[in-house]
Amino acid sequence: MTPIEELRRTMARLRAPDGCPWDREQTHQTLTRCLIDECSELLDTIDRNDIPHMREELGDVLIQVVFHAQLAAERGDFNFDDVAREINEKLVRRHPHVFGTGKADNSAEVIEVWEKVKAGEKAAAGKTESTLFKKLPPRLPALMFAEEVAKRIAKQKLPAAGVVDDGRVAALAAGLTEAAAGRQLYELVAACRHRGLDPESALRKECDRVMHDVEARVQTRA
Repeated sequence: MTPIEELRRTMARLRAPDGCPWDREQTHQTLTRCLIDECSELLDTIDRNDIPHMREELGDVLIQVVFHAQLAAERGDFNFDDVAREINEKLVRRHPHVFGTGKADNSAEVIEVWEKVKAGEKAAAGKTESTLFKKLPPRLPALMFAEEVAKRIAKQKLPAAGVVDDGRVAALAAGLTEAAAGRQLYELVAACRHRGLDPESALRKECDRVMHDVEARVQTRA
């Protein structure tokens, strides 16, 4: 028996009628915080290049995948093999320059190929994106979400003038260093706390405003 098979058997045992009361009580929804916490702990080991603990934290993230797959298998939705099979097939499809006759000589071309194949998959499945920003993961932390919104606007050259103050952004960016950015972000978060404001909520609401206004401009021009 392989280690992954042993892990799956252990999880099934924990979820059995005579298994662990805590594990038996869990649902996809109750485990979401656990997944966020475990991913955060893994990211911490990566930031510190702590290889021994990285292995441990990868295991903690893996058990979340196994746990969710077990829950789904119990309902007859899918199982761990289905998850592994689907992601493997996706990797092969989206790397035609490795597994097929496609060509990509650098990372930029790889991303272009990936997005092209992905778009083809969605079109074949009858899936369409109704908004310019719909593909952005809504559960991203607000700071990462804001970064993705800004990246999408720049990449697609979306009409953000008047929605975002480009002059102010350029002024802030002039001579900006990582240390200075970190200090300013921290000071703003601390100021929000002092004022009784939720910086996560404030930034997410601003992202929503920017996306809404940019999409409205695109629709007006269409």
